Amino acid sequence: MSEQELVSLLKKGDREAFDELIKIYQSKVINIAYGMLSDREDALDASQEVFIKIYKSIDGFRENSSLSTWIYRIAANICKDYLRKRQRTAKTVSIDNTDDEDNEIITIADSNDTPEERIEKAELQEEIKLAINSLSEDYKTVLVFCDIEGMSYDEIARILKCPTGTVKSRLNRARQALRKKISENRELFH
Repeated sequence: MSEQELVSLLKKGDREAFDELIKIYQSKVINIAYGMLSDREDALDASQEVFIKIYKSIDGFRENSSLSTWIYRIAANICKDYLRKRQRTAKTVSIDNTDDEDNEIITIADSNDTPEERIEKAELQEEIKLAINSLSEDYKTVLVFCDIEGMSYDEIARILKCPTGTVKSRLNRARQALRKKISENRELFH
């Protein structure tokens, strides 16, 4: 089924078309949400909100961009809303808290690594995650879309409704800020 056919069916309220849309875009939307929010439950909640918003506002989709661009823009905006809500209700978390499910570390499996190397990789992943979370919304968004989701500059520009040059400069600044934060943390703890 083509994108135009899918959109046409969605606008007619076809439930099977909506199920197909979810099947096509669900994992990508969840990945974007997790990349921006770094919390599994929030990512799942935000993803659900994305699809509810799509369902309610599909009639407003003007088809002057691709469906995926429109969907990813909705996902980014909902995630930004989540981040703003978090800032307003910021909570203090102990850095010694290791039993919190939100602090889950994703490990890189490599049978050639020694236990020390695996620990170092896990620590680096945690440093990167914390550094990404400390970036501004704009920097975090372009970093997730480009470096984690592998989107092109042009695609990100369409999603964020900004010039490609803005995407490139934000990405460059985000990477510089990320490098600086990681090197500062390394100096602080090593």
